[in-house]
Amino acid sequence: MQMKSNIAESDSNGHGAGSASSALPAVAAGSAGASGEFHNFIADIEDLITSMTPLTGEDLARAKARLSERVSAAKESIAEVSDEVAHRARKTARDTNHYVHEHPWQAVGIGAALGLLIGILAARRN
Repeated sequence: MQMKSNIAESDSNGHGAGSASSALPAVAAGSAGASGEFHNFIADIEDLITSMTPLTGEDLARAKARLSERVSAAKESIAEVSDEVAHRARKTARDTNHYVHEHPWQAVGIGAALGLLIGILAARRN
């Protein structure tokens, strides 16, 4: 499939954390590929349903084979996207762990600032 070639590895920004700007387009590209496969699959099912009555044995076998190919392609596409998302999540967790070990006080400050911001936003909603 083409999805593997569309997904670029994220570069390190020098602080041990991956570049989020390069990770998001890659996941979006993978999702777009899976979405395209899903739409093709749905279109094939719709075509099969609309043309089902006049199908003879041979035509039905061809339609079934075509649908089976689409199902296989959709499964493969979804598996590749889920593998890539899992890989990126593990890489982000490793990079975050490395950054926190290298810069513990900055990580504490970032966590405190985020907690304060979330607290302020939650208080404003009430």
